Amino acid sequence: MSWLVWRQYRGSTAITGVLIGLFAVLVVITGLAMARQFHADFGACLAANTCRFPSDNASLGSGLIGAVVEFSLAVPALLGMFFGAPAVAREVETGTAHFAWTQAVTRRRWLTVKTGWLLLAAVAWGGAVGALVTWWAGPRNTVASNQFSPGTFDVQGIMPAAYSLFAMALGIAAGTLIRRVLPALGVTLGVFFGVRLMIMGWVRQHYMTPVTDVYNISQDIILPPKGAAWILGQGVRGPNGPLTMPGGPVQIVGNGFPVADVPAACHAYLTDGGSHVNRQLFPCLTSHGYSQYITYQPAARYWPFQFIESGIFIALAAVLIAVAFAVINRRDA
Repeated sequence: MSWLVWRQYRGSTAITGVLIGLFAVLVVITGLAMARQFHADFGACLAANTCRFPSDNASLGSGLIGAVVEFSLAVPALLGMFFGAPAVAREVETGTAHFAWTQAVTRRRWLTVKTGWLLLAAVAWGGAVGALVTWWAGPRNTVASNQFSPGTFDVQGIMPAAYSLFAMALGIAAGTLIRRVLPALGVTLGVFFGVRLMIMGWVRQHYMTPVTDVYNISQDIILPPKGAAWILGQGVRGPNGPLTMPGGPVQIVGNGFPVADVPAACHAYLTDGGSHVNRQLFPCLTSHGYSQYITYQPAARYWPFQFIESGIFIALAAVLIAVAFAVINRRDA
């Protein structure tokens, strides 16, 4: 049975291997160049431990190669569409499944062998892409503290392998349920990115309770603390909760601090209708329960977040494979 699976997929496997090989060559060449640039720009301060990296340094990994690397976001979806979705759907659509299931090989064994090899290939290919991108982005990760941004978190570490496993399982389940290749391709693409966007936009930030640092209120702009990789919110809080700051989340003077929210005991420190303030306003506001805050996820949580999200997608993949087996066992082909 394994030999049959190899014969079915050897052509597409070879093409995929060549494409990943070309991607590897591109990543290695540009990655070495980026590493040289990084050490030329920051080698001296690294040796003296005095580097202050600009978070918006755009010279490392920018341009076309950066876009190509970020396009690796699509690799799991492509694997699920062109390997997973046709795995069962094409067999049923062309009628070859009828022949296979009338032989000595049972439906369960047929699906087990095919699914096992496809899932293994998905993890291997996704893991290879993730390892290449993680190595390539090393200098850029040092310069920019954006470990949780989609263009970083989703294409590095173990996430590409987990996404690929999920996408492959999704494709297999979609093909088993729909039994038509083209509709299964569309469903795989739509559901994959729908789940990804939902988790990225609403779920990921809640994996661990965010850290909130509170500061005495002042005119100073509160900068993110060292190690804050994902800023979830910042601003000013009063006794009744966060304030809406028309001039920006941390601006105090001018149009920034709502005069209506200044307690009566502090009005003496306002001049020109609130457009100017006396420095004594700030300790007055602090004494009346006002403070500045910043809420964030620390960079040290990068790997815990990777493992948590990988676990979610592995669990989803397991459910999808269970659905595929249940359908194959109960449905007449």
